[in-house]
Amino acid sequence: MTAAALQVDALLDAAERATGLSDHGDDTLGERVEIVLDAVRTSGLDDAGRAAAVETIHGLLTARLGFFHDRTRFPLADEQIVRPMFATGEPRSGTTLLHALMSVDPGARALRFWEVMYPTPPPGPAAADDPRRAAADDDWRDILERIPAWLVSHPYNDLLGDGLPECERTWAFDFRAMTPSAWWRVPMLMRPALPQDPVAQYRIHRMMLQHVQYGRPERRWVLKGFHGHRLAALFETYPDACVVWIHRDPVQVIASQITAFGQINECLAGSLDWPAYAAAQLASSKQSFLAHLDEPLVDDARIHHVRYPDFVRDPVGVIRDFYERFDVPFTAGADAAMRAYLEHNRSDRYGRFVYSTDVLAVDLEELHRELAPYRERFGLTIETRA
Repeated sequence: MTAAALQVDALLDAAERATGLSDHGDDTLGERVEIVLDAVRTSGLDDAGRAAAVETIHGLLTARLGFFHDRTRFPLADEQIVRPMFATGEPRSGTTLLHALMSVDPGARALRFWEVMYPTPPPGPAAADDPRRAAADDDWRDILERIPAWLVSHPYNDLLGDGLPECERTWAFDFRAMTPSAWWRVPMLMRPALPQDPVAQYRIHRMMLQHVQYGRPERRWVLKGFHGHRLAALFETYPDACVVWIHRDPVQVIASQITAFGQINECLAGSLDWPAYAAAQLASSKQSFLAHLDEPLVDDARIHHVRYPDFVRDPVGVIRDFYERFDVPFTAGADAAMRAYLEHNRSDRYGRFVYSTDVLAVDLEELHRELAPYRERFGLTIETRA
C-alpha cells in the first residue's frame, strides 16, 4: 500500500473513474475525507489495514456519487416527507427497542440497513431478490463475526441487512460519522471527531428519506437517532416532526455505554486501553447529559419526554401515549404487532448484556451529585440494579 493511495485526490479520482460520475454533492467533502485519512495514517495500521481503509472509503465515495446522480435521473426532490416521528435519547437508554416497536406498526416505514448501505438505484422499486439485500446480509454476518459482542449488547442486529440503522448512518458517506457498520473492515478505533454541520447533515438525511420513499406507497416515517443536541436543525428540516425522548439515570447509561462501546472498539482494533477509554467516555457523556439542560428547544411542544422506568414497565402504553398526544392513529394492528414483537424478541436472546458501574472508576456519590440537575429536570431517581 503506497502513500499515494492514502491521498484525498487519488481516492476521489478512483471513485469517479469507477462510476463515470463526478458530482460529489459538496465542495468541502475532501476536507472531511482528509480528517479520516489522517486518523488512518496515525493508527499504526499494517498494509492490510490500510487497504481495508481504502476499500471502505472507496465504497462510501462511490455510493455517494451514485446517490447524487440518482437525483438527476429520478424526481426524488419531489418526494414529500410528512410528519416524521423520531425516537431519541442518549445511547443505552432504550431508544432502539422504542424504535423497533414503532417500526412494526403496519402504517409505519423505517430505514433499513441495506437501503443506506447500497442506496443506488432508489430501493423502492427493488424486487424481493434484489442482490443488495443479500449483500447487506453478508456484510452484517461479517460485522458480527468481527464484533460478536455487539449481538449481545444490541440483539436487534439479528435482522442483518433488514435491520434498523440510526439516523447517523445516513451521514457515513458524508464523512460526518464513523459508524462501526461502515468501518468494520478497518482495524482501528472509531474516532467520531468529524466536522459537524447539523443543517447540512439533515439535508442529507432528508435526501435519504426521499430516496428510500420513492416508488413506495405512503407511510409514516419512524426514525431513531441522537438528536438532542441538533434540535434546531432537525425542526428546521422537518417543521412538522414529533419526537419521543427517553430519559434514564445518567450513571447507569454511562456505565452501559462504556461497556458496550468499549467492546465494539476492542473487537475492531484488537485491543483497548480500558481505563483511558472509560475516562474519555465518562467525560464526553457527562458533558452530553448536562448540555441538554441548556438546549433552548428541550421544552418544544413537538417533544414528548418519557422516563425510562415508565417505558420499561409499559413500552406499548408509552408509544400509545406518544401517538395520541400528536393525533397519530394507534391502531389495533399496531398494538398487536408491538406486543408480538415483545413476545418473540427477548432482549437476552443472545445472552445477557452485563455491565457494572465499576467501569466508571470514580466516586459514584459525587458523580450522582454532579448529574443530579439532569435527573431532577426530567423527574428521574437514582437507578439501582439487581
